[in-house]
Parts: sequence; C-alpha cells; structure tokens
Amino acid sequence: MATDGSIEAAAFVMALRGRGVRDTDTLRALERVPRERFAPGAHRDLARRDLALPLPCGQTMTAPSAIAAMLTALGARPGMRLLEIGTGSGYVTTLLLRLGAAHVHSVERYALLAEDARVALLPEDRVRATIAVGDGLDVGSVPEERFDRILLNGTVAALPPHLFGFLAPGGRLVGALGSVETARLVVLAMGADGVVQERIGGGLRLAPLTPGCARVL
Repeated sequence: MATDGSIEAAAFVMALRGRGVRDTDTLRALERVPRERFAPGAHRDLARRDLALPLPCGQTMTAPSAIAAMLTALGARPGMRLLEIGTGSGYVTTLLLRLGAAHVHSVERYALLAEDARVALLPEDRVRATIAVGDGLDVGSVPEERFDRILLNGTVAALPPHLFGFLAPGGRLVGALGSVETARLVVLAMGADGVVQERIGGGLRLAPLTPGCARVL
C-alpha cells in the first residue's frame, strides 16, 4: 500500500512533469530526495510545491523546476566527480549524489548554511560529499583537481574564467548568467581539444551568487 509520503512524492513529480520537466533521471532523483528534510522548519509544509523558499543568512532554496532545468542540462552520470558552488540547504548536493556522483565537492560562503547542510545529509551520503566554507567564485576555494561537472547554484553577471581550468576534458559547467530578473541558463562544454563551447538556454530565476566568504553572521 502506498504511504502518504510516497503519494506526495509522486504528486510532486507529476506537477514538475506538468511544468515541462522530462528527464527521467532528474525526476527520479527529485522523487527520492525529500525536500522537506532540507527546508527550514517554518516552511516545510511548502517543500513539495514548486516554490523558492527562504533560508537563513538571507539566502534562498531554489524552486524545484529551476533545479530540474539545471540538473537536466548538467547531465551528471554515475561515477563522476562534481563541483558545486553554493551549497545552500544541501538539497541539490543530495540530488547530485542520487544521480550517481562518485563525489561532490560543494562550497558555501556561509558557515551556518554549510553546517546545516552537513547535518541534513544522510549518514551514507557524507562519505561522498565534502561541504567546504569558502568563496567558490575565487580560485583559492576550489581544490586543485579536474571535475567532470561544475554546477553554479546561483546567478552571476559573468562566468568566473578560472572555473574553466577545473573542467576535465568532456566536462560541463552549468549556471545562470545575467541578473536575477534576466538570467538565462548557460551551459559550457569542454571539448577533448580544450575548446569551450557555450550554449545559452531559457530563462531561469535564481538568487545571485555573492563573492566573498561570510563566516560571521
């Protein structure tokens, strides 16, 4: 017999399909990860709706349809190593793990959010996720390695060029480019020859990624 939770999860996924989300892997991950686990207590009753939700430190938990658009464009596959800029609640981190990431290195500028995200992660996920406090838009906060995929969880006016150096051959970077009101999905693909190809997609509403590291609230 289906439980209330499974019925609610199925309805959540069906609503996202109605909004145009079609990627099966993304929908499966969204169904498996309970968004309410990562939402602030006062807003957990809204977690299974396609709404952005407020987080501490003046930050925002992105609406599920926007997350789905980014994850679909990212095309993460099992066994990949991923870099996430802007951990937020840890919800997207967990979705990336459900998509099969071997490891997710996530950078968050607010220490409070980073700690809350670590706590929200399931114990079995903590061994495959590193949540670091730092400025992900600065080269010094990113480990010196190559990643198969890089996800910017926010809007930037210009893509930080140093991030291209962290893409492995065949890698892909996904984010939102522009202002909050006019941002569009951007996908950068690193070819085997080192040439970066850019593709601009549809409109995407994401909070801005702010440079700098904010440890003190």
